[in-house]
Amino acid sequence: SKKEEELWQAAPKSYAIRDSQQMVWVLSGNSLIAAPLSNSVKPVTLHLITCRDTEFSDKKKGNLVYLGIKGKDLCLFCAEIQGKPTLQLKEKNIMDLYMEKKAQKPFLFFHNKEGSSSVFQSVSYPGWFIATSSTSGQPIFLTQERGITNNTNFYLDSVE
Repeated sequence: SKKEEELWQAAPKSYAIRDSQQMVWVLSGNSLIAAPLSNSVKPVTLHLITCRDTEFSDKKKGNLVYLGIKGKDLCLFCAEIQGKPTLQLKEKNIMDLYMEKKAQKPFLFFHNKEGSSSVFQSVSYPGWFIATSSTSGQPIFLTQERGITNNTNFYLDSVE
């Protein structure tokens, strides 16, 4: 069908991502850490695609998106560990999430713009945002505390 063909033609957008301290996201084993950009680090490219299912839509919070790591079948995922919402990477192809008729809530984020920066809020855990620590080499995590000792605003640069 035409609709199915259109779906197959959909592709995630690719972005270089950094925070206000110019730290980039780096894959370390099966987790993401933030590190200053240098010749010795290999930053990940973020894959972003809009969710087709509008069940969790909330325009005030931003666009519903799935986030993945380009070139790896890894997607960002929120789960509760010891009672605390935690950001994880799960082996999953972002297009498989996109093709699902029903929104896969643990993988969903609200992508909102604040000036020229982007913020990502967990759909499963409202009020929890993707964050980087101001200390280099720390994992990327979820926080309820914005901009105190951590950073929840990111800069996305479109890449081919």
